Amino acid sequence: MIPLLLLTVVGLAIIVERFWTLRRKAVLPPGLGDEVRAWAARGRLDPAHIDSLRRTSPLGALLAAALDVRHRPREEIRERVEDVGRHLVHRMERFLNTLGTIAAAGPLLGLFGTVVGMIQMFMGILDHGVGDVNQLAGGIGKALVCTATGMIVAVPALMFHRYFRGRIAAYIVAMEHEAIGLMDTLDTRQAAAPADLQPTTTAAPPADARGGLS
Repeated sequence: MIPLLLLTVVGLAIIVERFWTLRRKAVLPPGLGDEVRAWAARGRLDPAHIDSLRRTSPLGALLAAALDVRHRPREEIRERVEDVGRHLVHRMERFLNTLGTIAAAGPLLGLFGTVVGMIQMFMGILDHGVGDVNQLAGGIGKALVCTATGMIVAVPALMFHRYFRGRIAAYIVAMEHEAIGLMDTLDTRQAAAPADLQPTTTAAPPADARGGLS
């Protein structure tokens, strides 16, 4: 029972910690994507802004990674975003493997405790005889409590493990959408920049005006 109680405490701690860390406003702050795209459109992309953005949230870190290489071709920006995205996913999935292990190990530990209890009970019957039938039934019931406890530990752990996996998958889709929007904004600005830099040509005076000046 003691290992099952320890698994219960660890699993509960992981669930509470992941609920706090994977809050939507902590991963995808509302309005952050629009704000960054506005920065990019106006060209306000100094290093201080980018470093501040990187520290805000996982979405901010992903958008900052795109802004770090904003002068490179789109494919290189995409590769950088994908590389940083893999690291962010690994960070968001922290402790989920442990939670999955608890979900798998709980029933096995419970079954192990039941088997040990049954072995002890039958060894006692071998030494002292069957004795009271009610006492025998009580011993079997106590042994089965371990199996029930293991399932009670495992079922919530498995449910929350899958829930957090699904939440992270939804965050990844939303972060990809924001990153694509930022790359589109950067492409638009880069396409407009050469046109802004082209020198304006001064029209030649009309022939009549040239004749009047000669």
